[in-house]
Amino acid sequence: MKFLATLILFLGVFLHSCKNSAIKNKPSQQTSKPVNFTKEGELNILDSLGQRKARFDIEFARDDYEHETGLMYRNSMKDNQAMLFMFNDEQPRYFWMKNTYIPLDIIYINAGKQIVSIAKNAQPLDETSLPSHLPAKYVLEIKAGLSDDYGIKKGDKVSWKTITPN
Repeated sequence: MKFLATLILFLGVFLHSCKNSAIKNKPSQQTSKPVNFTKEGELNILDSLGQRKARFDIEFARDDYEHETGLMYRNSMKDNQAMLFMFNDEQPRYFWMKNTYIPLDIIYINAGKQIVSIAKNAQPLDETSLPSHLPAKYVLEIKAGLSDDYGIKKGDKVSWKTITPN
């Protein structure tokens, strides 16, 4: 009788484990349909003299859900598109590339809208933590390599405006 009870318990645990494994390996609902870019604003990156180095159409990430998903599950992004993460406080930030298919440059910006660090060429699907090294209130994600192409560097200033939809 003990053997039968042990066998039933083992099978129950095994079947439950298989079910959970199947759920974890099931593709996300978001991967089945494309996530499109929505222009919500425009952002400029300026040098120390106030001259524009780069301009991007931006999509905002303002709440916890948008912070967590960011650019995940997107298969492409144009060179003039970016995502701006807006936080309520300034503190060290840590980003990663989980479920992100586009290589990115991750630009950390302080409360004074000055670039404090750049994590260049963050690789798709890499879960390595990419720290800001200094406190940041905003984080800008652009396609990998563009920070070098535009000469964007620590100390540059950032400004943006929100666009109201038509």
